[in-house]
Amino acid sequence: MKHVIFFLIVTLLSLSACGQKNKTPEVSKTPKTSAELSKYQVAYFGSGCFWCVEAIYESVKGVAEVESGYSGGHVENPSYEAVCTGTTGHAETVKIYYDSTLVSYDDLLKVFYDSHDPTTANRQGPDAGTQYRSAIFYQNNYERDHAKAYIQKLLLEKKFPSITTEVVKYTAFYKAEEYHQNFECRNPNNGYVQAVSQPRLEQFKIKAPEMLKTEKK
Repeated sequence: MKHVIFFLIVTLLSLSACGQKNKTPEVSKTPKTSAELSKYQVAYFGSGCFWCVEAIYESVKGVAEVESGYSGGHVENPSYEAVCTGTTGHAETVKIYYDSTLVSYDDLLKVFYDSHDPTTANRQGPDAGTQYRSAIFYQNNYERDHAKAYIQKLLLEKKFPSITTEVVKYTAFYKAEEYHQNFECRNPNNGYVQAVSQPRLEQFKIKAPEMLKTEKK
């Protein structure tokens, strides 16, 4: 019995939310400069652990860069530890830089709903808390109207019995600590990445293969 209990504890720890710091990245990636990124459109989404969401949007054609961070709260420059308490009001969020000639805002909405469960309030997979809520942070009337219309379309088509996604005005995005950036790619052997992030990415790839970047040979 002790062995069974020990196994369950280890399993739960490996599945705990994006809280495992791994500051020894296995794979490096040269980030784009501010000048390079300035030519792209940006969009903001929250749909659970940003390790997972970042990797999913990075796989989409037309997406140039994705940053993990925090939006929707009332504290300036929050730390990851503060956000995890649920008292700052922030959601783990990704900032997506995209080429609108290759991928539209509606396409990003499709990726959003094809890659997470919007029916679970303040929860995504093993991660629970307001920081893991489903949220769309719109910057203008166009994004707001398209986000709301997309939700109505999904409900009319009965794709989901209900949708808890918040559609709220964007106010600020605070980039997360450096060790969170590109986490899944840099830390493929991390327990949470292997148990949650990678399966979630693979499920999205199966569901929407037409959205994926062509792999370089």
